[in-house]
Amino acid sequence: MAGPYTPEEFEGVPTDASGDLPGVPDAFQRLWTPHRMVYIQQGQQPEEHACPFCRAPEMDDEQSMIVARGEHAYALLNLYPYNSGHLLVCPYRHIATYDQATPEEVDDIGRITQIAMRVVREVSRCDGFNIGMNQGRIAGAGISEHLHQHIVPRWALDANFFPIIAKTKAIPRLLGDVRQEIADAWPA
Repeated sequence: MAGPYTPEEFEGVPTDASGDLPGVPDAFQRLWTPHRMVYIQQGQQPEEHACPFCRAPEMDDEQSMIVARGEHAYALLNLYPYNSGHLLVCPYRHIATYDQATPEEVDDIGRITQIAMRVVREVSRCDGFNIGMNQGRIAGAGISEHLHQHIVPRWALDANFFPIIAKTKAIPRLLGDVRQEIADAWPA
């Protein structure tokens, strides 16, 4: 087993200690992620015609990271996951909140969520899940105008030193590989 990690192992990784920055220091390091600028600059609340959850079903599953399609909803990988295998379940219809969903949409979201849990547990051997919906911008919804449910797989050891000491989350697998593995394991 490898010994403790040393600062030299992270040489070249652009991070800044908060004590080195102006303002009030906090416990967080800053990991610079310029690839997120598109997400930030284009805004988190797109117009309906540009909604990523409306556009995804119009694209190829591999390109849009869709793992499964139902009659009224579908499941896709989160492009900014909390953990490997972080899925979103979305209705096809552009609605903002759960109470606007039809009974058929609610049934499909629930059915897809159950299947997703079984498939992700099988392929990743996770120990549990966080499942939830943030309703509205004030509640933390990144895309508040299109309903989506998060399914985040969790492992007993997924909170290693990196998020605890470095205040940084590492995602160990590529999205395309995870999408393929889940899509392949999804029951017909």
